[in-house]
Amino acid sequence: MKRKSAAILLTCAMVLSLAACGNKGDTKDDSGKSASKEKSGGVTLDITTTFAGNDTNAQNFKDAVEGWQEETGNSVNDSSATSDETFKARVAADFEVGSEPDVLFYFNGMDSNSFVEAGKVISIDEIRKEYPEYADNMKDELMGASPVDGVNYSVPVNGYWEGMYVNKTVLDAASVEVPDASTTWDEFMEDCQKIKDAGYTPVAASLAQIPHYWFEFTIYNQLSPATHNVLPESVDDEHGKAWVDGIGDIKTMYEKGYFPDNTLSGTDDETFQAFLDGKAAFLIDGSWKLGGIEEATDDIDNFTVTYVPAKGDRKATDIIGGLSSGYYITKKAWDNPDKREAAVSFVEYMTTNEMVSKFAQTSATALKDGATVDESQLSSLGKSGLEMVNGITGIAGAVQDQIPTECRVPVFDGMPNLVTGKVEIKDAVSEVLTLIKDYTPEESAQ
Repeated sequence: MKRKSAAILLTCAMVLSLAACGNKGDTKDDSGKSASKEKSGGVTLDITTTFAGNDTNAQNFKDAVEGWQEETGNSVNDSSATSDETFKARVAADFEVGSEPDVLFYFNGMDSNSFVEAGKVISIDEIRKEYPEYADNMKDELMGASPVDGVNYSVPVNGYWEGMYVNKTVLDAASVEVPDASTTWDEFMEDCQKIKDAGYTPVAASLAQIPHYWFEFTIYNQLSPATHNVLPESVDDEHGKAWVDGIGDIKTMYEKGYFPDNTLSGTDDETFQAFLDGKAAFLIDGSWKLGGIEEATDDIDNFTVTYVPAKGDRKATDIIGGLSSGYYITKKAWDNPDKREAAVSFVEYMTTNEMVSKFAQTSATALKDGATVDESQLSSLGKSGLEMVNGITGIAGAVQDQIPTECRVPVFDGMPNLVTGKVEIKDAVSEVLTLIKDYTPEESAQ
């Protein structure tokens, strides 16, 4: 049975009610697609997105691109890639040398500040001067305004949540119950020890390559939804101490042997495979990983997703999530009369009510009418994700999104040194904060 997935529209208010308003009947059809302009064929757009690799929507994106090409006669030069620091550096470099794409599906936080400040992407308001119906099926307040000027530049599709995926076979072998909303951090540590004693790896994570999920939640455990996104002023203030103590918990987990043997050298793909193969019990990742698990196993009922155990003021049901990415139209495309029309057409096609619902499923959207989810089509893992999100009590965005990529290096790249004691955690956090203070976005935009 289909229903509106209002509870999964993640905002600071936690749960949004369904909007009663519909689309403007004279400008959009029932799917939320613009019917105001005819599209001309023969244009090739350079498109870059994060819909690649084992992203849940990689195939959905390919299918949608084919549909748009068939409908318009235009074509797409797709350079999408899995989102990681290398991808972000590549995108930033493309903008710096004038090789940016025409349309970019990218982050709307700190990572895009340099593009905004350099005037290389076009605001929604500017686009609406020529295309009044552009993104009018979205709630403007949820579209992810830029921290630079509070203006909307990107049109979101699916938002995200972060949770803890579970391999139930491993838990059964160790006589451990699946963590739930009431599981405390201390209880979780006890479970990890039981899993280790049973001969399995408690936590699948590459601290060498992808340390940021544990960085987020161990810090979150020192704070609350209202304070998680406050950057420390110094290493000795409340938030600085939270960072130090949170990373300290990761160090403790490493010392107890709760991470894979190759956590300091292995890749994220390797540790993810260990989780799939029943060698590791827990995996913190985002909602986008759900589809990757579905595609990688023939036994989806063996997997579930639940809350990350909590301590302090944070409840386990206080999660990290939001609408952190969207489609940008670059100034490069906007200043080209042929590409302007095609770029608008492409984003409109990708952000109809129907398309957003297909991409979003159990994640967040900015749709005025909410995403329509056919639960009968969800796997057991998908249903557990929907159940988890429907039970949230608090929401905070990822604090890393407020940290320029270059400034994360002492902690993110340096995590192996921190957990092994080669570098003091307090010194690394202090270095990050100094880099943030000295950071000049103008230099990145050049």
